[in-house]
Amino acid sequence: MRRADVTTVRVALEARSYDVRIAPGLIDEAGVLLSPYARDGRLVVVSDETVWTAQGQRLTAGLERGGIAPLPLLVSPGEVSKSWAVLEDLTNRLLSERIARGDHILAFGGGMVGDLAGFAAAIVKRGCGIVQMPTSLLAQVDSSVGGKTGINAAAGKNMIGAFHQPAAVLIDPTCLATLPERELRAGYAELVKYGLIGDADFFAWCEANGAALLAGDLDAIAHAIAVSVAAKAAIVAEDERETLGRRALLNLGHSFGHALEAEAGYSERLLHGEAVAAGMALAFRLSAALGHCGRADAERVAAHLAAVGLPTTLDEAGSHASAEDLAALMLHDKKASGDALTLVLAHGIGAAFVEHGVAPEGVAQFLRTEGAA
Repeated sequence: MRRADVTTVRVALEARSYDVRIAPGLIDEAGVLLSPYARDGRLVVVSDETVWTAQGQRLTAGLERGGIAPLPLLVSPGEVSKSWAVLEDLTNRLLSERIARGDHILAFGGGMVGDLAGFAAAIVKRGCGIVQMPTSLLAQVDSSVGGKTGINAAAGKNMIGAFHQPAAVLIDPTCLATLPERELRAGYAELVKYGLIGDADFFAWCEANGAALLAGDLDAIAHAIAVSVAAKAAIVAEDERETLGRRALLNLGHSFGHALEAEAGYSERLLHGEAVAAGMALAFRLSAALGHCGRADAERVAAHLAAVGLPTTLDEAGSHASAEDLAALMLHDKKASGDALTLVLAHGIGAAFVEHGVAPEGVAQFLRTEGAA
C-alpha cells in the first residue's frame, strides 16, 4: 500500500523488526494491508464486545474488500478480562479454530485486547503470529508497540506475560471517533509521558495542542501518535527486554499508578491512564522533594494534566489507602528489588531517569505529606 498520508515507523529489532503504519482510513483498507497475514481467506480477530459493536462492521467491510472473512473471538471489555480464566478460554477457542503456528491473530481493540491476545499468541502452539490494530488512544500511542503482553495477577498488574513482538501494527486515528471522552483522556496520559521522559519540546506541544487533540482534531492526533510511536520504537530497539534500564523509562508514573489500580481492584473506577497521570504527577513531586528537579517543573506537569481533566493527587485518583499500604503495593512492581523500590524520577521535564534502591518508608512519608496536595 502506498499513500502519501501514511506515516511509517520502523521498530528495528533485527529479524523481529516490523513497521507501524499510521494514517486515517487504514481500517477501511484492512483487507489489502492484512492479506499477508490471512490464511485461506480468513483471519481470526480477537476483540472485546464493546469495540466490536462500535467498529466491527467497519473492520469486516474493510477486510472483505480484500477477500478476507474475519472470525471474531470476543471477550468482555475491561481489565477483568486480563485473567487466567479468560486467557484459558481464549486459547481453547483458538485451538478449536485450528490455529497453526504459522498463522496470525489480529488484536483489534484497546490495551487489554492487545495484551491478552498478544499473550495468547505467545503461548498457543509455543508461539504464533500477532498483528496489532489498536482502537484506543492509549493502545495507539503505547501498548500496541514493543511486544509486551500479559495478564494481571493477585500480586499486581501485568505480572504474568511474555515479550512477543507483533508482525505489524496498523493505527487508524479515525477509530477514536467512537471512543468515550474519558477513555480518550486516559490515553492522553500515556501520550504526554513521551514528552516528560525525553522530549521537552513535545511536552510544550502538548500544552499548546492538547485541548484541540482531545476535541478530535485529527491532524493533532495523528501527529502526536507518530511522535509517541517513534519515541517508543527507538527505546524498544535499544532495550527490547528491559535489561539495560533504558526501557524502564517508559514506566514513568507506573509504579505509583499500578498501586492505585490495585487498590481500585482493576475496576472501571480508575482507568489505567488516569492512574498513570496521577503517578506521573506524584513522580515529579517526589523528584522535587528529593531535590532532583525544581518545584516549578512539578507544578507545570500537574497543571497541564489537571487542565485536560486528569487526576494529579491521591484524592483525585480516589485513593483511600494509607500511605504505608500504597508503598507496600508498590513493592509488587516488577522493577522492585528485594525490599527496595526502583522508580522513574526526573531531573526536569524531558529528563527522566531510573532511581534504584528507594526505601518504601521514604515513599510512604512522601505520600503522607504531599500525596494529596
